[in-house]
Amino acid sequence: MWIYLVIVLAKIVEVSLATIRIVLITKGERKIGAFIAFFEVSLWLVLVSTVLDNIMADPFKIVAYAFGFSAGNYLGSFLEEKIGIGLAEIQVIVKEEHGKGLVDFIRSKGYAVTVMHGEGKNFPRTILLMYVPRKKIKSIVAMIQAEQENSVITISDRKPIYGGYGMLRK
Repeated sequence: MWIYLVIVLAKIVEVSLATIRIVLITKGERKIGAFIAFFEVSLWLVLVSTVLDNIMADPFKIVAYAFGFSAGNYLGSFLEEKIGIGLAEIQVIVKEEHGKGLVDFIRSKGYAVTVMHGEGKNFPRTILLMYVPRKKIKSIVAMIQAEQENSVITISDRKPIYGGYGMLRK
């Protein structure tokens, strides 16, 4: 019975490591990603050899492995979101008459904002661009929505940014 628990837990750890490794590599952190990959693949080899050993006589190993894989995906994505590696671009579109007040408000909170002017179907628009740590996305979006409820907000992941106000220079 303990073997199933070990399989589930090991697979959860292995898949969670894989999720974090992939995100790190896509964010430009190759060395840390490679370091994690060593432990991930070592764990995978031990785990697979354990699961495949006499698998036809003990098919519950398959269930334990599959459950661990599924739970590992969930936990890995949850952890990655909490760790919040990297930067995001937040784009906010508001009516032009609300733009200046919202820009001043966001800047008063210590965030850098780039302002562009655009044309909507019926009204001129102000487009705000911000590059922020991913950990802060939820709080910044809530802050913007509380200040300007009719804003259109989009969020995109970004690779490392070089230069800019409040950004680390690499």
